[in-house]
Amino acid sequence: MVHVDRRTLLKAGMTATAAGALGMTTTGTAGAAVPAPAIHPTSEWGARPAAGTIVVENHKPTYIVVHHAVDPPMNDDFSLSRAFYVSRFIQNLHMDSNGWIDSGQQFTNSRGGFVTEGRHRSLEILRGGTRHVQGANVGGHNSEVIGIENEGLYSTVDVPPALWNSLVGLVAYIAHQYGIAPEFIKGHRDFNSTECPGQVLYNRLPELRTAVGRVLGVAVTRSEAEWPLLKPGDTGRRVRLAQQFLRDAGFGVPTDGVFGKSTQEAVTALVTQAGLPRDSCTAAKVSDETGFLGADVWPLIVPTDRSTAAWRADLART
Repeated sequence: MVHVDRRTLLKAGMTATAAGALGMTTTGTAGAAVPAPAIHPTSEWGARPAAGTIVVENHKPTYIVVHHAVDPPMNDDFSLSRAFYVSRFIQNLHMDSNGWIDSGQQFTNSRGGFVTEGRHRSLEILRGGTRHVQGANVGGHNSEVIGIENEGLYSTVDVPPALWNSLVGLVAYIAHQYGIAPEFIKGHRDFNSTECPGQVLYNRLPELRTAVGRVLGVAVTRSEAEWPLLKPGDTGRRVRLAQQFLRDAGFGVPTDGVFGKSTQEAVTALVTQAGLPRDSCTAAKVSDETGFLGADVWPLIVPTDRSTAAWRADLART
């Protein structure tokens, strides 16, 4: 069985970091000021005090990351009181179940279109525009990202119009404050092997980038292909390639193009062996995401004869 060394892991992580840093020099977000949306601070929704020191990174974030919150189960209560309840629910879950010092995300967006501050000090630091609060919402990349939880589960249903409109406004403001190009608006699955932010919302990220670019007054260039997410039950060319790569790495899986139990077990073993952080999305509570093969796993198995960008482009083909 293959041994995944620390150099390989660092190479996988540094790829995203370097790409993001490059994007920071090409934002061109020097147009008219973007109005700050209404953001309700932690003091308004009854947040618990943080259980530890809030870390403030002495640099701007590279990426804005979109999540779906999954819990509490969504309903048609679009009120401000519901938004405050969701914020308290998520904080309790993150502190009491995950053992984190506070809410993992910097901001929360409700189905009614109300935005709240998640982790303490996130709003204060965002207004400064030069640093950002470190969250706990993207495994292995929390020093690079600012994350937004969107209330609801968006694997098969679309987001409400109010949530979408507030998401556009919030992301545009964050992008303006930090000089982040729309191309660096990402989904959680672009970093970790998770369904988050749900297939439906993930499919709308190009639309989100375009909408944010319109607010910022900048052209949006085409984003590079991302690593695909493979799940048990998937079939086809990409699964067959993944199986071939896993076999080359020493795992005894078939190459039938069917993501079955043996392939799932091989991916799970590889993740454990490599010491990859488990994704921090509560989507795993709705659907077991053990053995998903996504953005943090592909770099461990693809051959080294091609660049990351080349492999992503190849795997983007069905």
